[in-house]
Amino acid sequence: MDLNPSLRSGRLTGNRQSSSSSSLLSKTLSDASTQSLSSILNNPHVSDNSWAAWWSSSTVVQIPEFAPLSGNKTSGLEIHRSDFASYLSSISDHHSRFEDIRNHSSKESNEDAVDGHERAGEALVACLREVPALYFKEDFALEDGATFRAASSFSTVAENAVLQEKLSQYLDVVELHLVKEISLRSNSFFEAQGQLEDLNLKIVEGCSRIRELKETIRLLDVDLVDSARQIQDLNLTRTNLLALQEKLRLILYVNQSLAALKLLVASADCAGALDVTDDLKHFLNGDQLTGLHCFRHLEDHVAAAINSVNSILSAEFLRVSVNDAGDRDKVILSKAKAWIISPGDEEDNGDYWVQEDISSFHDQLLPLIVGLLRTAKLPTVLRIYRDTVISDMKTAIKSVVAELLPVLARPLDSDFKSGDRIVDADGGGSSLANKLRSLSSESFVLLLGTIFKIVQAHLLRAAEVKKAIEWMMSNLDGHYAADSVAAAIAHGALTAETSPSTDGQSGSVPLSTQNNLIKVSPATSSSNLSKNFRADVLRENAEAVFAACDAAHGRWAKLLGVRVLLHPKLRLQDFLNIYNISQEFVIATEKIGGRLGYSIRGTLQSQAKAFVDFQHESRMTKLKAVLDQETWVEVDVPNEFQAIMDTLSRSESDSDDDHTKSITDSYNGVVANSAEQPSQSADGIVDPSGQVNNIKTKNEHGKSSAHLISFRGVGYHMVNCGLILLKMLSEYIDMNTVLPALSSEVIHRVLEMLKFFNTRTCQLVLGAGAMQVSGLKSITSKHLALASQVVSFVHAIIPEIRKILLVKVPDARKVLLLSEIERVSQDYKVHRDEIHTKLVQIMRERLLVHLRGLPQIIETWNRADETDVQPSQFARSLTKEVGYLQRVLSRTLHEADVSEIFREVTIIFDIQISDAFAHVDINTPQAKARLSCDIQHILGCIKSLPSAKFSNESGTPIAGQLESLVQRISAKPDQ
Repeated sequence: MDLNPSLRSGRLTGNRQSSSSSSLLSKTLSDASTQSLSSILNNPHVSDNSWAAWWSSSTVVQIPEFAPLSGNKTSGLEIHRSDFASYLSSISDHHSRFEDIRNHSSKESNEDAVDGHERAGEALVACLREVPALYFKEDFALEDGATFRAASSFSTVAENAVLQEKLSQYLDVVELHLVKEISLRSNSFFEAQGQLEDLNLKIVEGCSRIRELKETIRLLDVDLVDSARQIQDLNLTRTNLLALQEKLRLILYVNQSLAALKLLVASADCAGALDVTDDLKHFLNGDQLTGLHCFRHLEDHVAAAINSVNSILSAEFLRVSVNDAGDRDKVILSKAKAWIISPGDEEDNGDYWVQEDISSFHDQLLPLIVGLLRTAKLPTVLRIYRDTVISDMKTAIKSVVAELLPVLARPLDSDFKSGDRIVDADGGGSSLANKLRSLSSESFVLLLGTIFKIVQAHLLRAAEVKKAIEWMMSNLDGHYAADSVAAAIAHGALTAETSPSTDGQSGSVPLSTQNNLIKVSPATSSSNLSKNFRADVLRENAEAVFAACDAAHGRWAKLLGVRVLLHPKLRLQDFLNIYNISQEFVIATEKIGGRLGYSIRGTLQSQAKAFVDFQHESRMTKLKAVLDQETWVEVDVPNEFQAIMDTLSRSESDSDDDHTKSITDSYNGVVANSAEQPSQSADGIVDPSGQVNNIKTKNEHGKSSAHLISFRGVGYHMVNCGLILLKMLSEYIDMNTVLPALSSEVIHRVLEMLKFFNTRTCQLVLGAGAMQVSGLKSITSKHLALASQVVSFVHAIIPEIRKILLVKVPDARKVLLLSEIERVSQDYKVHRDEIHTKLVQIMRERLLVHLRGLPQIIETWNRADETDVQPSQFARSLTKEVGYLQRVLSRTLHEADVSEIFREVTIIFDIQISDAFAHVDINTPQAKARLSCDIQHILGCIKSLPSAKFSNESGTPIAGQLESLVQRISAKPDQ
């Protein structure tokens, strides 16, 4: 079974080899002929002789002659396929033969390609066709039960024998086809084997030549190169030894520098330590220490030393600039306590700095600032300095309050009335706020003054620090440290550019990172860096002083806020003391800090407005009480009120500035004088409960007074409410002068008071309200005359008050305020005219009363036994009342007002009496004589009135109708 397949395989192999050789030869010849023929046949323009050379037979192919195409076709005619029929028929046979040859060549090449492919892989394909795929599995194993059952599905012996025969056949098929595949590839195998043997021979030959060349080179080295190489090696060794020596010296220097750096940092020699760190950073920035394992932590040591230097410089800077101010605070506090205990002692003048101190202070700051500039930590330290200054400012103010409160604490009697004290809800008095509220206004002003000095001392120190830094950053020409500062600024700018560390962190960026940053931005010029660094330093420097001022403003505003309920109830002078020292504090701190204190100004403005509102409310309440208790009795005028009027009268001769100053001085003097008089109330006005008695008591005690109050040479009779109104107006003028920011508010309050006074006076006098509230039995002409005088007086002084109050008002608001003031002035004029009209109306009513009894009197005149030639009761009573009114008004009103009133009375008398006498029946001479006597009596009274003077001057008759009536009566007997 094994022999036959092998014989068959050998036989088939020999045949296959011979057939392969013959087919290979035929394929080569066929390919050559095909390529030659295809290239020749594709060229139809070759000659006949060249064609004949490629054919093995002697047959000569006749090449037809190609006649040229006819060119006599008429242009523009259509060309058809039939036109080429003769040409196509002449070449059709040749073209057909050419196509057959091409097709035959391509077919042979395709067959050869397919045959080679089939030969190369047909054995394997045949195996796969004839042998089941089960036997080609990679995991084929008959031991496997499933595989065995699939391969031997037969159960009988005969079937198993057949199966064995099939398996032997499958084995023979596989062996046969493997032999075929090997035979197909045998030629390539032997050719590759021959090439491999040739390659081995060439390799052996090359190795022998290499050995010969190496030996030749060795001989040349021994004879020619060894001596020169030895010299070169010795020179290289010397160079390496010198480099090693330099490296060892560098190691020694760096090691000594590290030791010196530790000593310098420990001794707080910051300038020397920074010089050493600069040298070490120079080495680290270069490549001298590259590869030295012993200095692998050098960068960390340098960074730690720089951090230590920064800490020392920062602490020393804060000590010099902030902490050293504590001794000066103690001096100020001790002087303040001494002055409080003994007010006669010399007060601290606030001169805290002399030129020597400033120079010494700057000398202390210079090395610290230079060091911080070199490490680029000055902006960061200035931010810490700003927070420290704020904390120190708050602590200093708190210490002043704690130190002075026990000394200043005393009763509050001089500031408030007993009903105005503020009592805490819990009833306690131990808290700091309660203690501040319990201080009198004078004590509180002393406390504020001491705080002012402490704050000023701290701010001046901060300002000197700011000035020193600005001077060092911008103007060091000619100074011994100019070069150091310039170098420090440049170095600090570069360090700040390459070290973007955050505030409050002591760590720094590694030097290698700094080098990379520098390499990344080489276009950044040092001038720009220095400029940005300077701007950063100057900004933080200014912010420190601004923050200190803001902290001082906040504490001051807090102190004022604690007493916010007390200040509106103070007397004007006491409030002005607090307001003025606060204004001085704000102006001084703003001047030092260079920034407006909006918070403290807002607090002052709000408290000033609250003061004005409370004072106005209290004055309105008191004015209403005074008016309700007014009995409209004339009072004497104390000299202090005349002094107020004299100040108003000087407004025509003084300029605006001088006038304002004189008014301020005068009113301040008046307020001071009023405060010293024990007979007045806490607000310096006449007590409404004892109107006339208080004034008379003053006179009895030697207080000089006058019967009239004079303004611009005109005297006015006054009642108590008029004087009180004048006093209140003077206080409002004083408030307007010292609180210019609230001028508009003050003017509105003054207008409100004037409107109320005018309205309430009208209700009480013209409306007879005084009969209910004051207990008057009636409103007499005397009451009306005094009311007219008060109203005329207020109307007269309104223009001067307007001029004074509008000095501090912005121009944008003056127009509106002027119109309001003008309306109030017009209301007073109307009120005065209404009073005068009321006086005229009173006489008209009295005349009508007397005229009702005239008919009975006329009847007695017509009796025959009537012989009396005296004026009747009608004439006597009427003239008596007119005379009384004349005496009352002449003593109280101005002459012009009296004349105007009686002119109206005369007109009414002339018309009414003439009309009454014209309608009576006069029958007897006795009656005519009595009538003429009455008219003459009434005319005599009229001519004695003040209005007669103006009538004589103007040429108009005094009572024209009455005089005509007298003439008619006198003329009747003659007719």
